[in-house]
Amino acid sequence: MRPYELTLTAAAEAIGSRHLSPVELVDSVLGRIEEVQPRLNAYAAVIAGQARVAAREAADEIAAGRRRGPLHGIPLGLKDLIDVAGTATAAGSRVRADHLARRDSTVAARLSAAGAVLVGKTHTHEFAYGLTTPQTGNARDPGRVAGGSSGGSAVAVAAGAATFALGTDTGGSIRVPAALNGVVGLKPTYGLVPRTGVTSLSWSLDHVGPVTRTVADAALVLPVLGGYDPGDPASVTAPRAEEPPVAGTDLTGLRVGVPVDYFFDHVDPEVEAAVRRAIGRLQELGAHLVDVETPMAHHVRAAHWGLMVPEATAYHERTLRAVPELYQADVRVLLEAGELMPAGDYLRAQRARTLMRQAWARLLDEVDVVAAPTVPATAVPAGSDTVTWPDGTVETVSDAYVRLCAPANLTGLPALTLPVGLDSAGLPIGMQLTGRPFAEGLLLRAGRVYEETRPALEAAPVA
Repeated sequence: MRPYELTLTAAAEAIGSRHLSPVELVDSVLGRIEEVQPRLNAYAAVIAGQARVAAREAADEIAAGRRRGPLHGIPLGLKDLIDVAGTATAAGSRVRADHLARRDSTVAARLSAAGAVLVGKTHTHEFAYGLTTPQTGNARDPGRVAGGSSGGSAVAVAAGAATFALGTDTGGSIRVPAALNGVVGLKPTYGLVPRTGVTSLSWSLDHVGPVTRTVADAALVLPVLGGYDPGDPASVTAPRAEEPPVAGTDLTGLRVGVPVDYFFDHVDPEVEAAVRRAIGRLQELGAHLVDVETPMAHHVRAAHWGLMVPEATAYHERTLRAVPELYQADVRVLLEAGELMPAGDYLRAQRARTLMRQAWARLLDEVDVVAAPTVPATAVPAGSDTVTWPDGTVETVSDAYVRLCAPANLTGLPALTLPVGLDSAGLPIGMQLTGRPFAEGLLLRAGRVYEETRPALEAAPVA
């Protein structure tokens, strides 16, 4: 196995036991980037020289007995919304053509302190305002969408062009591309991971989180990212969560809610079958399945758009008026639409979110996690505008991909996607686990128990 094919967990163990050098690992990943970048275009910028210097420094520190932890010497990609001092944060837009970050974002600083090695900035849909990342091809089939807006991060990890990466998630932008590319994506509880130095799409919905090959890998990254930061007004210190025991390969005592509506409405039959098989596997591992109804399901789309659109427009107010021609047409139309939304609609969306949070809290008193599909369909061909369901319902691609992820953004609940199979075209299918606030540990343990019973998908075999 070549070093770039290693999971973060395996790479960290090999580095810790001195069977692998950070230099070897980073060189292997940089070589993989050169191999796949022409077809996948996961990276907006690659900083190979700096990465090799950092890898040598990590190797020297580890050789001197100063290993900082499991991320020391591990190559990562950062979504091109996340500031790194002296590096451009273009946010996928011509509006940011001359931008240069003055200081590290909090998450970049924390990863640097942990010894992780940045190899590049990954592509995003312009200002994260989209669900396809049009610059980037899917790691399993470059002719299909990568998902978005953290598509570059998910494709890089899936293709072995990063051992792990960070993305942002406002309506599924970590989980959607992770599911479509066959990797793991975690949207933490709102406020757990600081967003200081991260370009905003919608401040009340934005989250930062890891994209990894396995759930075990995500469990290594999250502790480095989380923790209070005064620079983020939403930042919180996580309370100690009371979680039922989940150890080894036993999920006994775990109550898994299975929605009887919404999350399985208008879902591709192959996606539904794979997720239901995975839920059945949770039951075989000891979990108790409970049928549940999705709280306030009919209000999800209106509430999500009612918050995101005006907040995004407010963030871009000055540049939208100064240089509207520099925005891509699809993003400019959305930003201009936000200027037409009445304040009353925004307030009603806030009210709906409050009621939704309360309803989900009641649901999560009855179950420990809710298991469902992450997205209703696998990766569509690039350039597709709509999805047509068997009953004749037509849905835009963005609406389809965001539909099952948005509830966790509206409520701020943690949500984890992990791969649970492939469809008949060989495209990945993801299952989403949603839990109580700050119950990331439970989601990660449950996901890890599941993944230990089946092999992880190998790095995408891109020629």
